[in-house]
Amino acid sequence: MGDAFPRRPSPAYRAAARRALRVTIAASTGFYVLLHGFGSTVGATYALFGAIAMAGLSHLPGSGHQRAALLAGVVPVCWVLITLGTYLSVRTWSAVAGMLVVGFVLAFMAVGGPRFAGAATGLQLMYILPSFPPYDPGSLGERLAGATFGLALLTVAEMTLLPEPTALPYRERAARAAEGAARCADRLRSAPYTLPEATLRTARALSTELRSSRVPEAERPAGAGVRPRALAHTGLATRTLLGRLTALPPPPSTAVPPGEAGPGADGGAATGGVDAEDRAGAAEPSGAGPPDPLRAVADVAGETAARLRGATPDGRAHARLRRTRQALTATDDAPPAVLRRNAALLELVDAALAMSTAADIAVRGRAADAPAPGPFWYARMRAPRLWWRRLSGHVGSRSVFFQNAVRIGLALAAARLIAGVDTLPHGFWVLLATLTLTRTTVRETRRTERIALTGTLVGALVAAASLALVGTDIEVYAVALPPLMLVTFTLGPVKGVGWAQALFTVVVALVFAQLAPATWRLAEFRLLDVLTGSAIGAVFGLLAWPRGAHDELRRSVAVLLRIAAEIVVATTAQIAAGGRRVPVVTAPGHRSLRHALVMAESAYAQYQSEPKGPAPPPVGQDWQAALIAGHHTLWGADRLLVPPDPVVVPPLGREAAESVIRTGDRVAADMLLTSARIDPTGDTVNAPVPLRAPTASATLAADPPGAPRVYYATVSWLASLTTDLVRLAGDTAADTDTGTAADAPTGKRRSPRAGDPGAAPTADCQDETDRRNRS
Repeated sequence: MGDAFPRRPSPAYRAAARRALRVTIAASTGFYVLLHGFGSTVGATYALFGAIAMAGLSHLPGSGHQRAALLAGVVPVCWVLITLGTYLSVRTWSAVAGMLVVGFVLAFMAVGGPRFAGAATGLQLMYILPSFPPYDPGSLGERLAGATFGLALLTVAEMTLLPEPTALPYRERAARAAEGAARCADRLRSAPYTLPEATLRTARALSTELRSSRVPEAERPAGAGVRPRALAHTGLATRTLLGRLTALPPPPSTAVPPGEAGPGADGGAATGGVDAEDRAGAAEPSGAGPPDPLRAVADVAGETAARLRGATPDGRAHARLRRTRQALTATDDAPPAVLRRNAALLELVDAALAMSTAADIAVRGRAADAPAPGPFWYARMRAPRLWWRRLSGHVGSRSVFFQNAVRIGLALAAARLIAGVDTLPHGFWVLLATLTLTRTTVRETRRTERIALTGTLVGALVAAASLALVGTDIEVYAVALPPLMLVTFTLGPVKGVGWAQALFTVVVALVFAQLAPATWRLAEFRLLDVLTGSAIGAVFGLLAWPRGAHDELRRSVAVLLRIAAEIVVATTAQIAAGGRRVPVVTAPGHRSLRHALVMAESAYAQYQSEPKGPAPPPVGQDWQAALIAGHHTLWGADRLLVPPDPVVVPPLGREAAESVIRTGDRVAADMLLTSARIDPTGDTVNAPVPLRAPTASATLAADPPGAPRVYYATVSWLASLTTDLVRLAGDTAADTDTGTAADAPTGKRRSPRAGDPGAAPTADCQDETDRRNRS
């Protein structure tokens, strides 16, 4: 019996109860003060529904202070929406046109990250409420005052009533991961040149903490500005560095690593006994031997952690690491074992340099000393231009954000048209049902509406009985409303849409019974309006991309692999031919791959939140591995073709060139075959994809004589792509430390509404947000 009645409620109930208490106090206080203290039914209505819209029916992420700051920022937006809705309600056609435009724009806000996606539903309701008759511009002042009063009370409640502790900031997470990278690099400098199991587990845990699914929504660097982009870039580079460190092979037995020392012998990051600045000063090169890449990486990682925590290091470690990189790239006349080791070390150095530069931009913004071309193309751009790039990049039928915005905009416009033409009583409820019950797949929309209608029917029966028994005794309704609201907003988010609709139906009945005399027919109107709104949502769910992200993910991943195959062929050809390399924003054709990655990652993020069908995905559709392959293609090709400084690269020898081109062609062919199977045409061959590209060990076993360093770097990159393709063709998904948008949550899934936070972009993929160069 003790298990049946737990002593403490679950965390979900406790969180919902805290939020319900804040909503109830703010909404009921605003409602009763304006209704009974000032005699303003209009102001009371807007105060009540303003608080409910922004906290009861929306999901604002973050702690109490973060939500309060967001509420303060949306108040002017609510003024604009209420004003537009008031004046456009003069005619049905103007109200419908406004609903179409405003509905689309607010749903499309999800591209801005979880904060924008979370506020979208509440802002939709702030426009829907005044867009119905009576057309009364004279009451605009009361409407604005009521909404402002309700939002002000909600803001105070968020800051003072049971506030949650602020989550660990993303900058601190990145700083801890950078410290872990410094410890790993120092440990790898001494025998046995491998990391112990405990250190490996720690490094993987630090990397996992930077995954977007592990970061609270309010802390994810998902914005389009310079600092959020740079902070997301820092997380990506740090995860890449940790992954490279944990996979670094030991040096060849014939080579003695420079600067060998016992763990912590120099007071470095292995023990954490010396600050980053002291370690950087102690590591000044003395000219006594070759540079130590691992020591330089450890110094830069420590410097990065200090910068992220507010210190102002002098940047000597970063400059020293750049010199170390130059020394590594200048080494071509060495044994193959040394060149392979140098290629792996060069990957570490590049990841550490990217981490350090991105962290500097994240802290100092446009004032940071960052190279304009290359992966930090955003460092010199102003916020309006960056936002324009993100928005324009998602304008098109291939973006799930655009699809969701079109679906909800059309559905709301149709609901407003039907409510206006038929003059449905309380037509506001029609649009509310359309907005809250429409899902991203027609299958889940049908299931949700079936449960919602059942709950609404139960709630309508209870409301009708209450109205018939109590009659016009509004004191009873006034006393019953606050506790009922508390129960509604506690049980609804946890128990599901059926409970939410049943309880909310009774809540609105008690509210409107206090505003004007009401009979049991009010519950009938509520049921009719919810039924109408549900039908409209079902129709547009069927007409507009009924399968949600499934089809779009399949198409976008196929496009991603086709573009990646082109990049592989072009990159291996340029490596074989040699030539002049200069720093550019990105190599030719790579913007198309970045755009394809953004589209695929956005679709994958929504796909992860949608309930799956009864049959599991077929073999060969490991979407996570496909996204990882796209990132490996992009990063590897840019690293091989875009140097930090201008350089002339000699062509490869005949045997090395033939080996690189032949391996690249086979990898590209496997990508094309895999893309054809994922997105088949009418006559696509159903034969299994022959993933027989050579592995890293097989490729490096037959070294062409005199092959330079770039050859080993290229075949290592191609081997990693082969691993991704083999994983893509398998049944299971393997986790890696690449920081892709594959970091969507697992476990219990729900299907998001159009523009819902569940479909919002992850922090990791926002770093790569870019669009095609359409000029």
